[in-house]
Amino acid sequence: MWRDFIREFAETQPDKLAIVDRITSRPYSYRALRESIESWAAWLHHRGIGRGDRVVYLATNSMEHILLFFACARVGAILVSLNHRLPMLELAGILELVEPQLFLGNIPPPLGQTFVYQSLASVDLTLPLEAAPAHDVRLEDPMMMLFTSGSTGTPKGVLFHAGMIMANIRNTIDTGVLFTDDISVVNTPFFHTGAYHVFLLPLLSIGGTLILFDRFDPGDLLAAVERERLTIFWAVPTMFQMLLDHPAFATTDFSRIRVLLSGGAPLSLSLIQGYHQRGVAFKQGFGLTEVGPNCFLLDTADCWRFPESIGKPMPLSRTRVVDEAGNEVGPDQTGELWLAGPHVCLGYWRREALFREMMHDGFFATGDLVKRNREGYFFVVGRKKDMYISGGENVYPGEVERQLLTHPAITQAVVVAVADGKWGEVGYAYVVATEEVTLPALQAFLRERLVRFKHPHYMERLPAMPLLANGKIDRVTLKGMAAAAVGV
Repeated sequence: MWRDFIREFAETQPDKLAIVDRITSRPYSYRALRESIESWAAWLHHRGIGRGDRVVYLATNSMEHILLFFACARVGAILVSLNHRLPMLELAGILELVEPQLFLGNIPPPLGQTFVYQSLASVDLTLPLEAAPAHDVRLEDPMMMLFTSGSTGTPKGVLFHAGMIMANIRNTIDTGVLFTDDISVVNTPFFHTGAYHVFLLPLLSIGGTLILFDRFDPGDLLAAVERERLTIFWAVPTMFQMLLDHPAFATTDFSRIRVLLSGGAPLSLSLIQGYHQRGVAFKQGFGLTEVGPNCFLLDTADCWRFPESIGKPMPLSRTRVVDEAGNEVGPDQTGELWLAGPHVCLGYWRREALFREMMHDGFFATGDLVKRNREGYFFVVGRKKDMYISGGENVYPGEVERQLLTHPAITQAVVVAVADGKWGEVGYAYVVATEEVTLPALQAFLRERLVRFKHPHYMERLPAMPLLANGKIDRVTLKGMAAAAVGV
């Protein structure tokens, strides 16, 4: 059964600081947090929201994302946090799929919808309302729906059930990632799994403290490292690159930081080394919206020895690395990662057949290509869908990108495939670099690092990579740009 840890800490450590909302400059003790949750739960109950109902919240980062999650749990509803940057046509399609009983937010919905809409500003929590009756959340009950980014097609509504969320918390806490005196930060969007699950819910489950920002700003975060006395936080690689490039990085006092964790995409060795040179323990984790998202752990001591590894599976994570036929491959061989455990999601909302296609004997096919060495450490090679065949040979863009990032002038690199009349497909490299880099010079640089068929045939320098709303690089846009550039 779901554990109401906010209620627990409101009784055992009521004055402990739970969240500092830097958006409104309001601190929340565990007692104040519980009281606000109860007010929202009473309001939802008064509106007739109950078991299984979908409550859509569409807004920029705000404290209500957190309060509504726990309030929905209180009445048995499912919170659906949507991307506030979605174009209206795509938003309308998602709302038609979800069929919410209530739409809340500070952004109006598309016209012509039949659900109940209420702006956040019009919600009055001061009214004397009857408290919501107690509701026991079973482990199989869905509590949250988050949509995948849609970078590979139609967005899918991933159902997080109570057992999945609790398993993710256990994987995070039982492995010693977090401690009760930790202070972390939330500045990634709540429509992304990382905002809730790395590390908001796990840290609140042990009575820690979080600082809430409305958005990611490298200068603000570096200032918060000292001002808020942060001990741990996570971000995606593009965010860590922005921190590294910020003028304040060199003088920021990281002495209280125990470890920094990256997720969402593989890290480059040069980026890792930039933090290691400041003496900061910096490593990457691995997970995905449908599973976890905290599935692998690299011990902090090992982040210096195997900086490019995602570590080993967490205790609740079961793994297989398989070839195209589904047969397990051996050490140092590339294969697709399959994951199983109680942290696998309930499924895709109203797309049951698609979810069944992803499952194989209880394992979820992640689409990620990995290798594991003989010591059991895993390394991400790339995405299965990104692999291309050049002259009959498999090319993994992630492998090429890692070598490109060893170039002293290149800070970001993405390789996509384009059609080629002679070789079938070849690589088109996009780079962000501190100085001019030519394709012949780049190919010469790669000559001792990669076999020739893996060398990009095209290269373009960009001032910045196009990004998705969750901070990841928008590879779909880059593929379209590359195809247009070569005329295919």
